[in-house]
Amino acid sequence: MDDQSVFTTVLLPVALALIMGSLGLSLTLGDFKRVVVQPRGVLIGVANLLVVSPLLAFAVAELYGLDPLFAVGLVLLGASPGGTLANLLTHLAKGETALSITMTAISSVAAAVTVPLYLTLAVDHFGAAVGDDVSTTGVAARVFLITVVPLSVGMRLRARDPAWAATAEPKAKRLAFGVFLLVVAGAVISEFGEVSDHLGELASAAITLNVAAMGISFAVARLARLTDRQATAIAMELGLHNATVAIAIGASVDELVTIPAAVYSSFMFVTAGAFARVMARRNAAIAPSAAS
Repeated sequence: MDDQSVFTTVLLPVALALIMGSLGLSLTLGDFKRVVVQPRGVLIGVANLLVVSPLLAFAVAELYGLDPLFAVGLVLLGASPGGTLANLLTHLAKGETALSITMTAISSVAAAVTVPLYLTLAVDHFGAAVGDDVSTTGVAARVFLITVVPLSVGMRLRARDPAWAATAEPKAKRLAFGVFLLVVAGAVISEFGEVSDHLGELASAAITLNVAAMGISFAVARLARLTDRQATAIAMELGLHNATVAIAIGASVDELVTIPAAVYSSFMFVTAGAFARVMARRNAAIAPSAAS
């Protein structure tokens, strides 16, 4: 087994399981119940994640005329759930962190259905030449095993010992962030030639998708009369996807499919960070009564 095969079949799934497990340590069943208690914000946010973001990815891939495999990778990224980094930047931006966590939780579970669905649609739409026909059932099972299962384990550990989980969570998230950086670096290094040859178009497409997703989702949230803090959380969820999901699933299709997510990850902190800084000042000016 060569180094690239080890990275794809062993390190990537383990890395994603660690990241999802660390997310589980921060979740409770109450985070899922919030969709019933505060339905409007959650439903609008999840609709943006599960519908608007993937469709934007299709549009951006068409706009830049990406190679079919890169186009599939961009859609796969757009269909991936939010991640813990979105929760962190929402907190720093003084957005509604509880809403962010709920959207991450729901989209992570829904990914077992949405990711294989949009992956299949993208392969068919762009006519991507993949080694074998993409099996929706197989991809769904893979997503379930490396996202929902470790997420559930993390939640179970927290439910059994909340004090231990509270202590372990910060360390687990630091480990998860380090693993995330290694995954992104590994994806870029493994296909460095293709990345360097297409960096311009991939970077342009990634930045366009990132900015458009944050801008449109924020506008939709405000038009729906959500607060600035809620709109901030929704925009962050669409700006900071769990790119490790896209890389892990993309690697099971073709190594080139992983590249858009890796390139996107290299830029999303800059654009999302700038947005967070602007919104932190704006949200800080909101009176507590108006923010509730």
